[in-house]
Amino acid sequence: MILVSTSTGLCELRNLEELHISGNGVWGPLPLCSCNMTSLRALDVQYNNFSGAIPSCLLNNLKSLEYIVLSGNAFEGSLSLASLANNSDLEVFYLINNCYRLEVNTEDPTWFPSFQLKELSLSNCVLNKDANGIIPSFLKGQYDLRGVHLNHNGMIGNFPNWLLDNNVNLEQLELTGNELSGAFHLPSNLSLANMWLFDVSVNNIEGELPSSIGFILPNLDYLNFSNNLLSGGIPPSMGSMQLLESLDLSNNSFTGEIPETLAKGCTSLQILKLSHNNLQGQMLPRYSNLSNLRYLHLDNNFFRGDISPIILNNSMLTILDVSHNFLSGTLPNWIGDIHYLKGLMLASNLLGGPLPYSLCNLEYLSLLDLSSNDLGPSIPHFANFTYMSFLHLSNDTLVGRFPEFLSKSSHIVTLDLRQNTLSGEIPRWIGSLRNLRVLLLQGNNFEGSIPPDVCLLKNMSILDLSSNNLYGKIPSCLNGLPFGYIELPFYFIRGLCVRYWEPRDNRLIFKFKFTYRCVLWEMVLSTYMNRLEEVNFITKNRLESYKGNILNLMSGMDLSQNKLTGFIPPELGYLRELRALNLSHNHLIGSIPRTFSNLQNVESLDLSYNSLTGPIPPQLTNLYALSIFSVAHNNLSGRTPDRKYQFGTFEEASYRGNPLLCGLPLTSCDGSNQGPGTPPSFNHIGEDDSWREAFFWSFAGSYVVAFLGVVMFLYLNLYYRYMLFNLVRKFIPSFPQ
Repeated sequence: MILVSTSTGLCELRNLEELHISGNGVWGPLPLCSCNMTSLRALDVQYNNFSGAIPSCLLNNLKSLEYIVLSGNAFEGSLSLASLANNSDLEVFYLINNCYRLEVNTEDPTWFPSFQLKELSLSNCVLNKDANGIIPSFLKGQYDLRGVHLNHNGMIGNFPNWLLDNNVNLEQLELTGNELSGAFHLPSNLSLANMWLFDVSVNNIEGELPSSIGFILPNLDYLNFSNNLLSGGIPPSMGSMQLLESLDLSNNSFTGEIPETLAKGCTSLQILKLSHNNLQGQMLPRYSNLSNLRYLHLDNNFFRGDISPIILNNSMLTILDVSHNFLSGTLPNWIGDIHYLKGLMLASNLLGGPLPYSLCNLEYLSLLDLSSNDLGPSIPHFANFTYMSFLHLSNDTLVGRFPEFLSKSSHIVTLDLRQNTLSGEIPRWIGSLRNLRVLLLQGNNFEGSIPPDVCLLKNMSILDLSSNNLYGKIPSCLNGLPFGYIELPFYFIRGLCVRYWEPRDNRLIFKFKFTYRCVLWEMVLSTYMNRLEEVNFITKNRLESYKGNILNLMSGMDLSQNKLTGFIPPELGYLRELRALNLSHNHLIGSIPRTFSNLQNVESLDLSYNSLTGPIPPQLTNLYALSIFSVAHNNLSGRTPDRKYQFGTFEEASYRGNPLLCGLPLTSCDGSNQGPGTPPSFNHIGEDDSWREAFFWSFAGSYVVAFLGVVMFLYLNLYYRYMLFNLVRKFIPSFPQ
């Protein structure tokens, strides 16, 4: 492996025809001497650490170049493709994954390309910045394209239907992650029999899909129109795509039912994603023949009826997601016969009845989400989810103790039991779940103290014990939890593709025949589960959903609405990565720890409705990330923090209910700028306290002097002393004679 800059020895190779140094860690700028390699036909420097500008002479001088691959580097500056105008033999140009450092311009009115490309990959760059990001217009003169990859360039304009009309030999088209709009049209007499990969996801394409799409693109392996504005029904002609392995139409506005022709004809289908549409009817048509299906995502639609027994015919089914629909009935007992099932998501449906015992047969189940159904009151007592990583059973009317079977779930990462009626204590063995990262127990009847064993969870990122009956002190050892970024391993890369070149006529590469192979959605399953995992957590006074990389970045601790007592442990102030902390609605006393000024990443801090005393530490103004702050309804005193940085945004509601607290936005400590809705405050609070102290001592002194004076008077005057004793005996008969 080359770990240093390119050697000047390359400059001596003037007659070199091929230069392949991909993936070698070469750094520095491309050497200018490469511009002298006028015989060069193939240049491949992809996935190194090249930086700086791409020398203009490299494209101007090397007229024999047929194959240029510059991807995966750190090039900067600008590049004009007009420099390639005279490279008549050019067939392949690749420049992707450059992290948007490079500006590429294709719109020069003075140039007209002399080449006919077969492959163009130009992605993750700033494309045509001065031309408002238009689609490269020189492509209108290209008629022999086999692959076009223009992803994540911010391109605008209507979908380039002409690109399909002009290139009948097209095999792959990727335009994902742009801002293309308009309708997608295909002439009914067009045939694109060579096309096997078509991805225009994450754009603004609208209207309906052409009714004849399945006849025009009969040999597709991969079709992705997800995250657009498409509407209407799914064309029945898609049933003609017998080679289709992956179909993703999610996040659109498709209506109607899943066509029976699709479910019967697409026998090669392994991945079917129709999530987040307006589809209805049964989960799958009655006569489905999707025997190779492995990943079925139908969530967030309007499907009704029972869980379709048709899925039993899919012996390879690995992921089943039909959450957020209107399915009814019970969870069928045959669910345990889907042997390879690793992800089962049925949340937010109308399912009822007890959980079937057969659920325990799914020994490889890694993700189970049955939340927001009526599946209680208990979990089968012999459940043994050995490989379970993500378990969601919130809002399921569960009762009883903390599920004992979880003590053996050593792989568990997320445990969500929110909003049930579970009771008893949080078990001590919770500390043995060393991989636990998210623990959500909010809204149950758990009691007792927070076990110190929670402090053994060294991967903890989100801890929610709110709205229970927990009492006692907050364990100071919680400061040992990381509450920070812990990335779950991601090995899956969508469309892991292998591109290679073969020499023509079994000779050295003078002319090239390009072959493109793609391993279609070869997913590392554990990584795929991590991408599916979604966690709900209340922060900033609202329920938020966290998924994917956002979930990796989130951290929080919520102990609110319990019966916790004692002081706030100063050690909590050393949870530097914590983003949300809620200790409100407890019985905490003492002062706000000054160590809280170390919570540099905290965005939400709620200490309201306790019995905290003393001043608010002025050092908290250094919490620059803070956007939600509340100490309302305590017994705090003194001045509010200076209204600077984030504290300049907090209003009276953040401080109300503290009668001895003054300063903006409450009543000012000097009596001016009275805030709205605040109780009367004490002016010149320091002087007022001194006056009240002097008054107290003078009153006490006067009382003592008066009392001693009366005693001395009675002692010296026998007559009045005799009258006083008679009066006392009159009202108190039992007074001694």
